[in-house]
This record gives sequence, C-alpha cells and structure tokens, in this order.
Amino acid sequence: MRAGLAVLAALLLAAGCDGGEVPSPAERAEGAAAGEALAADVVELRGEGLSAGAEAFYFAAGQKEVEAALARVLGPAMRSGANPDCPAGPITFIDFPGGLTVHFQEGRLVGWNWHQPQDGDAPGRGALRLSGSKVALASPRAVAQAAPGFAPIAGSTLGEEFALGEKIGGFIKDDAVEMLYAGTQCFFR
Repeated sequence: MRAGLAVLAALLLAAGCDGGEVPSPAERAEGAAAGEALAADVVELRGEGLSAGAEAFYFAAGQKEVEAALARVLGPAMRSGANPDCPAGPITFIDFPGGLTVHFQEGRLVGWNWHQPQDGDAPGRGALRLSGSKVALASPRAVAQAAPGFAPIAGSTLGEEFALGEKIGGFIKDDAVEMLYAGTQCFFR
C-alpha cells in the first residue's frame, strides 16, 4: 500500500512540473485579464502566440481554430505548403494577406513570421501589429533600436538579425525592419 502511495505521489509531483513553454491555465487567465480587448479587425503578434480579434492563441493551439480566426480577420489563406527538412522538424506553413505566415507542427501552432507581402498578394482586410511595441514592418532602424529589449544578434548568417526580448526576433535590411518572428522557424543557419 505504501509503495502504491509513493508511486502515486511521485506521479502527481511530476505532473505538476512544467518544462514546456506553453503557459499554465493560471498564466493564461492572468494574461487575458491584463490585456486590452482587440478590435475585430486586428491581429496582434506575441512572443508566445497571437490574437485574432477577440480570440487569443498560445503556441500549441489547434491549427483549424487558428486558421479560421486569422481568415475571419485578414481574409482567406493565400497559400500553404510543407517543409519536411526544417532543422526543427517538419513544418506546415500557411500564408495570409498582409505578410503573415503561421507555422504548424502536428496540427499545432508553433510559430509565426511577419514579412513583406509577395508580389501579387491581395491586401489584407485587417491590421497586423506587434504586441506592446511600436516596431512593425518597414519601421526605421532607429525605432527598432529604441524598443525595449532590442539586442543585435552578432554573427547571424541570415543577415542583420536582432532580438526584442527573449521571444521575438527580426531582421533589418536597408535601415528598416524587414521581418519579425517568434516561435519555431524554418531558418537554415
């Protein structure tokens, strides 16, 4: 009987530990209470996921729910594909109007990047913005450098790369922000 209780206690203790990066339910509730309500036509990009209108999604959210919410705000997905050779493992990506690409692994949201739209892409219906920051696509270098948490990433093989805190990164080209990203990416370094 004691051995069974010891095993049960160990399992409960292990279940209480969280080595992942997905916020606990308490952290989610705290974050939701602290944030302001978004307009129905805004996608806010965050270091731990994104919000589309009134719906918030942390990394690990279901693909179908994320796709549907983004389509309601930005318009229908323009293209999708998969890269089985990503260093982080196979990734499915979906491009939305406005230059937003979302990444999924095994049907779960794992990352996003915000880049200049490709030639011929339809303009998005909604607006994209980075949570808590004045930094956006095409922001001048000075705006990015003045942002809280800005740090250049020395030795990047991908260009002039920078971090905004611990969860968001980006690239500067021609003295302006060329791309912003968070979560799992398919960068070959």
